[in-house]
Amino acid sequence: MHILLVASAFNSLTQRVHAELSDQGYTVGVELALGDDDALRAAVARHAPQLIVAPMLTTAIPEDVWRSHTCLIVHPGPPGDRGPSSLDWAVQQGAPAWGVTVLEAVAEMDAGDVWASGPFPVSEVGKSELYRGEVADAAVAAVMQAVKRFATGKYTPKRQKAADLAAGWRCFMRQPERGIDWRRDSTEQVLRRLRAADSQPGVQDELLGRRWYLHGGHFEDELRGAPGELIATRDGAICRATVDGAVWIPQLRPVAAPGEAPGFKRAAVDALAEALGEHMPKLPEVPAPLELPEGRRTWSEIRYRELGEAGMLSFSYAGGAMSTAQCRRLLAAWQWACTRPTRVLVLGGSRGFFSNGIHLNAIEAAADPAVESWANIHAMNDVVRAVLETTDRWVISALGGNAAAGGAMLALAGDEVWCREGVVLNPHYRLMGLHGSEYWTYTLPRRVGPDMALQLAVDALPVSARRACRLGLADRLLHVPSEEFGDAVLRLAAELASAPELGRRITHKKTARARDEAAKPLQQYRDEELAEMHRNFFEPGQPYHQLRADFVHKRKPPGTPEHLAELGLNGHEATRPVRPHKGAGRALESDGLSDLIPLSDLAPLTDRLVQ
Repeated sequence: MHILLVASAFNSLTQRVHAELSDQGYTVGVELALGDDDALRAAVARHAPQLIVAPMLTTAIPEDVWRSHTCLIVHPGPPGDRGPSSLDWAVQQGAPAWGVTVLEAVAEMDAGDVWASGPFPVSEVGKSELYRGEVADAAVAAVMQAVKRFATGKYTPKRQKAADLAAGWRCFMRQPERGIDWRRDSTEQVLRRLRAADSQPGVQDELLGRRWYLHGGHFEDELRGAPGELIATRDGAICRATVDGAVWIPQLRPVAAPGEAPGFKRAAVDALAEALGEHMPKLPEVPAPLELPEGRRTWSEIRYRELGEAGMLSFSYAGGAMSTAQCRRLLAAWQWACTRPTRVLVLGGSRGFFSNGIHLNAIEAAADPAVESWANIHAMNDVVRAVLETTDRWVISALGGNAAAGGAMLALAGDEVWCREGVVLNPHYRLMGLHGSEYWTYTLPRRVGPDMALQLAVDALPVSARRACRLGLADRLLHVPSEEFGDAVLRLAAELASAPELGRRITHKKTARARDEAAKPLQQYRDEELAEMHRNFFEPGQPYHQLRADFVHKRKPPGTPEHLAELGLNGHEATRPVRPHKGAGRALESDGLSDLIPLSDLAPLTDRLVQ
């Protein structure tokens, strides 16, 4: 069956639905709904889909399309719930559980017949993290059920009752409904409002005489101050007092004056310092220990804990982006963790993004973006190399959330890659006009072979966790909820640390790394990759800087990108075979492969991006 995905953006949920439907053997096309109904009609005519699925849609499907094709809409609310801010209201009002509904498109929003639905718990996390975790799990399960029901031709979707539809409507949540009263609202109320708007649109507020959107909110259990007062900083975030406690706010975005271009998210301290200059208040920097005492509740980007002879170094960065400073802090933490008496060391384990590589927002804000890009990629390379050169213990990369570009390559530096079911990997760079670094010309082909490595780089498509295991990108799939991932990984790592055969595996790993180093040093891979990256960053006419600016400023593309527009046509996904490399699932057995992908094959990739 051929399915066309129609979405306002190829976001995390759309990527996951695409990857998992493809895994099931369906051919899947993609069309971005960017406001041009004629373009959408043309795409539907070109694909002639048997079914249309809209995982994330902010505009209406034209009536002539939904009348001639069955169109299934994913709504992030239980049956009967309606409106464009369903998840925002659920988080802000503290709903303990919520749901996802797959319903048929009709003239009235969210009023169509129900094909499938499913509940999910509302964890105490930001809306975007909830969306990529619990919401996405429920949504994908409901989509799969709805698609199977449609394919049988025997299922009759359930009509929604008029009374339920009338009672279930909730309006678009505007800034007045999101606003915080720092003199009255409790910490819990403040956190709910911040979490309901964490990635978008943010909570509009006044801070130090300026208007800002506040992005992200985390509990602080010790620091105190006058309600609304800024009382501390930590790793770029600000701590602001409430009537009964305090919260950490990692990012700010300036509210644009009339006629001004919209701003973009920055680390809170950097945004304030740039706006206020010498008038920026001198706030104490209050670091958090890597190992938090039992019972402490405070925000930090990096944490460490141990169980038996296993250690876990977890990290969590807003949007998965890693700035130069964040890379350096993670490197220092890794070096410290390597002094601990452990046999297994886990990198990751947080429920949010694993990593998406270099920090494009921080680069865009820099005085010289090319120079900052260069510094950032070197800092990322330093972290990856430190992981690759850790040969005295077993290293597990634990992905509780998605990984892309350099972040995906950071994961591949581990001896094993463990993924939570539902994670999506994007092991490629070309959509940002980059050749890529982070030793990917060494780590990617040693896992999947040179042909598949090149195919992944050129296709630039998402890979489900299940397919990643089949290809050799990952080694273990964990069927656990997002909230339980870190604890489950640490328990399994502790069991592995006590396994008798682990010593032999570590010895073999050390031997293999020495053999690979003799065949071709890591520094040579780095130098070759960075020669291409230098061209991407510094040569005139390279697409990277414009693509980065478009991404940071959230500019809509003129149409569906070519690499997506051709998906599903002529049975593309269904006919492309998966041929696991002989090293799939055994990352150590690189067989001394050194020059797996000639740089002459890789260099043209960024040129092909704009063709």
